[in-house]
Amino acid sequence: MELSSISRFNTWKMESEETKNSTFAGLGLNDWLVDQVNALGMHRPSPIQHFCVPKILDGSDCIGCAKTGSGKTAAFALPILQKLCEDPYGIFGLVITPTRELAFQIAEQFNVLGKPIGIKVIVITGGRDSVLQGIELSQKPHIVIATPGRLADHIENTQHVSFKKIRFLVLDEADRLLEDNFNEQLETIFSVLPKKRQTLLFSATFTETLRELQDVALNTPFVWHCTAPVATVDQLDQRYVLMPADVKDAYLVLIVKNFLEKKTRSAIMIFSSTCKYVQILGMVFREVGIPAVVIHSQIAQKLRLSSLARFKSHQARVLIATDVASRGLDIPTVDLVVNHNVPNVPKNYVHRVGRTARAGRGGMALTLVTQFDVKLVHAIETHINTKMADYPVVEEEVTKILTEVNVAKREAEIKLDEKDFGEAKSINKRKKLILEGKDPDADDRRKEKQARHKEKPTTSQKSHNGKIKKDTKTKHTHKKHKSKTSKSKIETA
Repeated sequence: MELSSISRFNTWKMESEETKNSTFAGLGLNDWLVDQVNALGMHRPSPIQHFCVPKILDGSDCIGCAKTGSGKTAAFALPILQKLCEDPYGIFGLVITPTRELAFQIAEQFNVLGKPIGIKVIVITGGRDSVLQGIELSQKPHIVIATPGRLADHIENTQHVSFKKIRFLVLDEADRLLEDNFNEQLETIFSVLPKKRQTLLFSATFTETLRELQDVALNTPFVWHCTAPVATVDQLDQRYVLMPADVKDAYLVLIVKNFLEKKTRSAIMIFSSTCKYVQILGMVFREVGIPAVVIHSQIAQKLRLSSLARFKSHQARVLIATDVASRGLDIPTVDLVVNHNVPNVPKNYVHRVGRTARAGRGGMALTLVTQFDVKLVHAIETHINTKMADYPVVEEEVTKILTEVNVAKREAEIKLDEKDFGEAKSINKRKKLILEGKDPDADDRRKEKQARHKEKPTTSQKSHNGKIKKDTKTKHTHKKHKSKTSKSKIETA
């Protein structure tokens, strides 16, 4: 099978006329599943569910691509649950996903949808007791939902764990599984799976990366992808605020504070580019009296799940995160997504703003734009085929809180420096290498050796044949970008 030739697939595109009168019963689902989805408030299938569920029930491999918030999880969970009910055994289905938070969310949906049949679901991710996970696997649950690294580790090191009889393999956020360099772990996982299985690949975008998964689907798959000209949903109000870079945090605090005051039951997600800045923003918001929780890769798994639970339950109305939370997480009540930094890749913008305006609900995405970000915004607007509108902010109000925000930010930076923020990750890496019987200092010695080779050549070396050796790097100078901050709107490049 060649994924590079899309014409060879049984490909369908979204047709609203075909789906507007669709029902879950019409998809071929059993009465108990129809009753369960109706009880959960799901009365009409989304387009991806309408097209993919019947094909999966018929035994086809499937690739499904649609915008975030379109019901992709139910599109594979519903047919798996129906087939499980017909022939129950463990381990029946394996779902692989790139992040821990997404794994727990998928498990939650399987548990809710499969409650009438007493489904048994376990989650296998890093940050949890590996021995206990091994025991859970040995008890043969119906569905295993895992991240690649920890699952590959169990396959290699845990006895009496077999995936030779699984009926379904699901790769959720399939393109990201490849982009995040899980190739080695995926190869380990695929090597123990049966040839006779259904393979289901789901993603928010149909990319070249997704095409590279050509060997995973054993049969020619049914492919459905949304080809709407706009990459974001119609219910999403997309805005920008243009400001000087050195007052961006004050703008952010003011915008969030005003939004929460106007919409007293609202929830806000803020995305920033680095773990450290996410941590700083969380401390700043708490200092100015806005309860906020943070999620990033340097926080322990238990704390990440606790933060997510507090946000979902509205104990904290602001969640600040890196892109670890930009895909898959379904938090229905998010009213505003703020991009603290403009994503360098337009696709990442789509994933971030997809946390709001989900399943037909409205929402707003607001991007903070400095004088250095205008070209990035133009690239995003071209990608989503939509022009962002200006979001008004009273500059005098920003000035009033500027000193307070700057002081809070500086105090947060000092506290993080005192705690050696980021050192825990290095320590944990050394511990892991030691437990694996490897030399934890080997990588440092290798880097030192490479650095010595890259040192500038001596005068005698330069004079040899009148040339500098080939491994000498040429320095490049970069022109400084001139910025204009007086403009209130983004002009067309």
